[in-house]
Amino acid sequence: MASRRALHFVFKVGDRSKTATFYRDVLGMKILRHEEFEEGCKATCNGPYDGKWSKTMVGFGPEDDHFVAELTYNYGVGEYRLGNDFLGLTLQSSQAVSNAKRLGWPLTEVGKALYLAEAPGGYRFYLVDKEQPPNDPVQKVCLAVSDLQKSTHYWSSLLGMKVIERHEEKTVLMGFADTQCKLELHNIGGTVDHGTAFGRIAFSCPREQLADLEALMTKENQKILTPLVSLDTPGKATVEVVILADPDAHEICFVGDEAFRQLAQMDPSGNALLDKAMAEDKSDDWFAKHNKQKASA
Repeated sequence: MASRRALHFVFKVGDRSKTATFYRDVLGMKILRHEEFEEGCKATCNGPYDGKWSKTMVGFGPEDDHFVAELTYNYGVGEYRLGNDFLGLTLQSSQAVSNAKRLGWPLTEVGKALYLAEAPGGYRFYLVDKEQPPNDPVQKVCLAVSDLQKSTHYWSSLLGMKVIERHEEKTVLMGFADTQCKLELHNIGGTVDHGTAFGRIAFSCPREQLADLEALMTKENQKILTPLVSLDTPGKATVEVVILADPDAHEICFVGDEAFRQLAQMDPSGNALLDKAMAEDKSDDWFAKHNKQKASA
């Protein structure tokens, strides 16, 4: 399955301004593209919401060869309840550690040359205090599972990931290729709670594999959240996706690689588009004026 690629993790954000500060100024990521939508996504990319929303892709480099974050913002929703499903994203950057210290962003030392920082919303980021590598600094995403053997079978036998490391009955590290961001499954020995902040991990595969993947999941009685569907982005490429759920209901997006590479071209105006959208978003002012709070999902 060397033709499959790890692409991004989707985070729901309630405060775009503080979130932008964390990714841009603390982690040192770039805004790769920013898109605004008037209605909810057919594949629920923004969660179970049908109103206006935005998508911001942030990362250390182009989406063609970097694992990035997709930040989805639903207008009018100020916060989401965290579950125990997302256990952290690990990246290597001493610059991010020094940025956090300089800006007074809370850091907790959790190991040798390893710090924990929390993004707005409570999402955990583990920062390895070593020089940022010339390739992608993002090393792995860690997800909680309730049955490690069952989940390992799903991700390896059905989705084609290679098992790289096993640590007794606690964790399994997997990936489609050694040069890509890895997926770590961590056995929590109990129920996985997705809260309302639940994310989604995305991968690409050749377009021709999408229908076969859907057919395999149907044959194996696995959950398909969204059957093969086309998604439009105004002024950009249309992509085809299938949305799956693993045994613990972690959402998984597979997108046709060829069209996604067109959609994912870095937009030089991405930074300005995000700043403009934040400046024009008066929802916080409206809620404050009317002495109300934004909805909590």
